[in-house]
Amino acid sequence: MKVGSVFLAALAAAFLWLPIGGSAQAVPGQASSSAITLDVVVTNKSGVPVVDLQPGDFKLLDKKQAQSLISVQIADGASAKTDAATEAILVVDAVNGSLETVESERQMLARFLQENGGELALPTSLAVLSDQGMTVKNPPTRKGKELVDFLNANIPGLRPLSTFGWDADMAREQLSLKAFDFLIAQTSRKPGRKLLIWLSPGWRLQTSGNWVASQKDRQMLFNKVAALSTALRTARVTVYSLDPSGINSELTFQQIYEAYLKGVDAPNHVDYGYLLLQVLATQTGGKALSAASDMAGLLDKCMEDARAYYVLSFSLPPSAHPNEYHSIEVQIDKPGLRARTRTGYYALPAAAEKQSTPSASPQAPAN
Repeated sequence: MKVGSVFLAALAAAFLWLPIGGSAQAVPGQASSSAITLDVVVTNKSGVPVVDLQPGDFKLLDKKQAQSLISVQIADGASAKTDAATEAILVVDAVNGSLETVESERQMLARFLQENGGELALPTSLAVLSDQGMTVKNPPTRKGKELVDFLNANIPGLRPLSTFGWDADMAREQLSLKAFDFLIAQTSRKPGRKLLIWLSPGWRLQTSGNWVASQKDRQMLFNKVAALSTALRTARVTVYSLDPSGINSELTFQQIYEAYLKGVDAPNHVDYGYLLLQVLATQTGGKALSAASDMAGLLDKCMEDARAYYVLSFSLPPSAHPNEYHSIEVQIDKPGLRARTRTGYYALPAAAEKQSTPSASPQAPAN
């Protein structure tokens, strides 16, 4: 097995936004690059996946307007009978969690990887992110022991980035997003769906109405949000945020991140909150989960999403300008069923470009 070390300083100059390479992989029913592909999990009231739906049971709304579907196919990512095998990527985040949280997370993850005789449900790769860089175990494997050995050989040490405040939060967010970019770029080269399970309380940078920024800076940040959303969609990545600290309950999550979940439609409305880990997870059709003890159960819930899901495709409706935001909703014409997929996309993506991170200040300038 190949083990690669990727140091974030080598990925880009300090605080540069990495352009994402790759394009959407072909899937059954995707007729052209003008089509959108969605991975949709449908569950009943008990949260059990539903596998007997017909194409006529699905209705897709784009900006609240019904769209015709090109195709609807059921897939089993564990067996890859109708779609390429789903891959799981586990990320141990030692940048944003405390030393105690990271150590607890590492021990619980090791126990999970050794369950069921060490046989994993999906081909799985593992990344360990620290302030010094990111080390990745590739290629994906179903052998849990190999990942445990890798995890034990890459225990994060003391964090030099231990200061608090706005600048430290900004630095941690940038390190996290650069690692995020790298993993998406790597997965974009592979067919099929990917589950990116990030074990972390997430980064905390929010600016809200207190952000003092020029129109240029707002445009740059908006382009970043749109580019990341597009890269996740075309690579078919579903993100899961798993907080091992157990601090953030589902109710708390809704209270804190509710304003960001619907997506941002214009530079004047943009905020760093649209790049928060839990927001990205929800917007890709994944989950934002939290538990201090039952990490194995949460990981199982994440991977269960690959066992039975539907691949939908539809043609892009007309758009008036680059990076026009389109909200998405998939409805099921049967009572008691819920569809979970990405919440939106950006049409006609603007050309990717390297750019500095916009400067941000949490306070208004002095008079």
